[in-house]
Amino acid sequence: MFLTSDLLTVLPELFLVCSAIGLLMFGVFGAGTRLVSLAAIVVCAVTLILIWAQPEAARAFSGLFEKDPFGDFMKTLVMLGSGLAILMSIRYIEHEGMARFEFPVLILFATLGMLMMISANDLMSLYLGLEIQSLSLYVIAAFRRDALRSSEAGLKYFVLGALSSGMLLYGISLVYGFAGSTNFNDLASVFAGAQPPSLGVIVGLVFVISGLAFKISAVPFHMWTPDVYEGSPTPVTAFFASAPKIAAMALTVRVLMGPFAELVEQWQQIIVFIAIASMVLGSLAAIAQQNIKRLMAYSSIGHVGYALVGLAAGSSEGIRGVAIYMAIYLVMNVGTFAVILCMKQKDRMVEQISDLSGLSKTNPMLAFALGIFMFSMAGIPPLAGFFGKLYVFMAAIESGLFTLAVVGVLTSVISAFYYLRIVKVMYFDEPEEAFDRPGRELAGVLGVSAVLILLFFVVLDPLVTGAAAAASAFFPG
Repeated sequence: MFLTSDLLTVLPELFLVCSAIGLLMFGVFGAGTRLVSLAAIVVCAVTLILIWAQPEAARAFSGLFEKDPFGDFMKTLVMLGSGLAILMSIRYIEHEGMARFEFPVLILFATLGMLMMISANDLMSLYLGLEIQSLSLYVIAAFRRDALRSSEAGLKYFVLGALSSGMLLYGISLVYGFAGSTNFNDLASVFAGAQPPSLGVIVGLVFVISGLAFKISAVPFHMWTPDVYEGSPTPVTAFFASAPKIAAMALTVRVLMGPFAELVEQWQQIIVFIAIASMVLGSLAAIAQQNIKRLMAYSSIGHVGYALVGLAAGSSEGIRGVAIYMAIYLVMNVGTFAVILCMKQKDRMVEQISDLSGLSKTNPMLAFALGIFMFSMAGIPPLAGFFGKLYVFMAAIESGLFTLAVVGVLTSVISAFYYLRIVKVMYFDEPEEAFDRPGRELAGVLGVSAVLILLFFVVLDPLVTGAAAAASAFFPG
């Protein structure tokens, strides 16, 4: 009886892992890469339906796994990010000599790890999900074996990822040693006591946050991001910038607002420092970049800083702001990387910002779409990016973190320079060689993303309502 209930609770994850294994066998026995990729997209869609098929909250496997509104909201973003990444990769991997069926299967296995991370209710299940995700990501970062940059990106990601896993495990062992449990509910009960936490718990918490900060590429654990983003195949970079980052941010929120919620005074100052450092470095380091993928890497570091502003608030409004921000971030990133995947001249991919010169004259619709995404990332109203920053800054102000909000606004102004520089290159520089005609998949993703960003106020209310429901998982009242 209990086992049946547990299996129903984890039905989306169960379906995803069985489907991934099935597609792996399907590919081994001769199915083409395009067919496996399309089937993987269908698997993502069905998994998304299963996530929302059971609306009630539940726990499974003796409290190791938790299903709640926050998990459902973040899992929805992850499944959308994974499905769109596979869709955008189909034509690329066929033309760039990467047409191997393992690629979409590895993305599905990575997505399985993300779903487990988001629903983790124990430090052990947290680590299990994190490693399932990471092992798949190490492989797809170096998936283009004949390219030196791709192999280098995979190796750097693997070495630094192993270091971060060691830090995380050391922190987990300290927390377990001094608190006596790895279960989130038990830890919350221990820390809710009148006695202040021991020094060992605080040191363990610092190591846990450090390990998680690597996964979201927050400063000072960001060093892998620019090299891995630049060296990885572009669809892989698009995937890294969306689904794994959302899952890692969701995991960070769950860890800090779950078992360590009572220690907010201890971890809040760490998150404030990481948020400020990420916003400042993301806004300044991107100015000198000439490669658009490296620019997007530093941009993603800055966006992580903005999302952490909401977490630093430690309030229901802050968690709602984080959820809204990550949803908007997903659409902006998917749209921008769809444009980057369209940067192809005579069947050759180009990545320099200068290659966008005069794009408004050679492909006005592509320039218009990229302009929308750049203005949105800069936080210019009434586009979606403005509302994302508005909600996290409002949460910080309501929690008295005025310095954090001011730094966020100032870094937004600085970052507007390099976003608007791309618009200037497209609209005011002399045209370069025209890009090849984009495929239907990329054109569809581009169109939908641009419309969502441009007309965001139409879907604002449902998104805010969903984000508020997600935050209620930590603030039932």
